[in-house]
Amino acid sequence: MGIFLILAFLFFIGSVSGWILELLYRNLTSKSKKWINPGFCAGPYVPLYGFGLCIIYLITSIEDSRIISNPFWNKLVLFAVMALCMTLIEYIAGVFCLKFLKVRLWDYSDRWGNIDGIICPTFSLAWAVLCAAYYFLIHPRILRALEWLSQNLAFSFIIGFFFGVFVIDVAHSAQLVTRLRKFALDNDIVLKYENIKEEIRGRQRRGMHHFFHPFRSDVPLMEHLKEMYSEKKNRA
Repeated sequence: MGIFLILAFLFFIGSVSGWILELLYRNLTSKSKKWINPGFCAGPYVPLYGFGLCIIYLITSIEDSRIISNPFWNKLVLFAVMALCMTLIEYIAGVFCLKFLKVRLWDYSDRWGNIDGIICPTFSLAWAVLCAAYYFLIHPRILRALEWLSQNLAFSFIIGFFFGVFVIDVAHSAQLVTRLRKFALDNDIVLKYENIKEEIRGRQRRGMHHFFHPFRSDVPLMEHLKEMYSEKKNRA
């Protein structure tokens, strides 16, 4: 089975699994305890986790090279490299959104040792723990899933369908972010993506909430943004 199909399958699994993880984490840690669709896209996937799973799988695949002879230290270095790669992916994505799109998808500004509110030691450690959990609990199942896929290539149609929907979703989300970026540039601010979702949900005049389209409401988006930041200025 080709490496392209393997990585496509892993991206699919990682993106969907990451979306579920983010959905549960944000609900458990949010003060409002509301279910808010996480991430940049409208659909049930977070691409950062998809890229991350591909990288982690490739790193795990070279473990047999035994760069360090001691098995314990070899695994420890392996987990550290995985966590470093995940932190790097998170930082690159965060910097791109913050500096170019003027949108902050997550905010670690209140965490010790954070860099630009994009990465911090606490979540780098969390990545290391997740990578260790992947290695011991998930990687063997991933290998079995890939073996199953090699014997059931018809399932690749589902993967192709996923990427078709994903590309359309990214194009739609990019149009939305372009509007947010224009507003941010016009007002010389950085928008917090998740906060806007929560604000729109709380401001719905008819009590409607579109889980997979959190920016859709009975009031135009630009009006929401103007009201939100006008109120913030007045409070300041």
